[in-house]
Amino acid sequence: MSAPLSAARALRGAIQARLAADGPLDALLAGRIHDVPPKDAAFPFVTLGEAVVSDWSTATEGGSDQALTLHVFSRAGGRAEAMALAAAVQEALHEAPLALPGHALALLRATTAEVRRDGDGRTFHGLVRFRALTEPL
Repeated sequence: MSAPLSAARALRGAIQARLAADGPLDALLAGRIHDVPPKDAAFPFVTLGEAVVSDWSTATEGGSDQALTLHVFSRAGGRAEAMALAAAVQEALHEAPLALPGHALALLRATTAEVRRDGDGRTFHGLVRFRALTEPL
């Protein structure tokens, strides 16, 4: 199972680099893209969230299927900023031709997105989900 996890690490790094380099997203975030946000993180921000990694190998070829969730957080007083952030994340990553060390990205697609109010009543939280298929080089 090390090959799919290796692919997941490579994909996560490529996603973070792509988001950091995306001009429209950076205009909204000013570089606030975190793997784990600092305790006193400034809003708005994006975090790389959960990844479910499955072996996608065939009898002759290796591969992994990954379900990824990215989180957007806003306290701008409504859903509009969180929705704009979620849309910008989708735009930056959907079918993006990312280069992965040691792996080839066969598919990266945005699958679902939702925006909801967190329990504190003032934070809007967006979840943007992707599906990725990778193959070892």
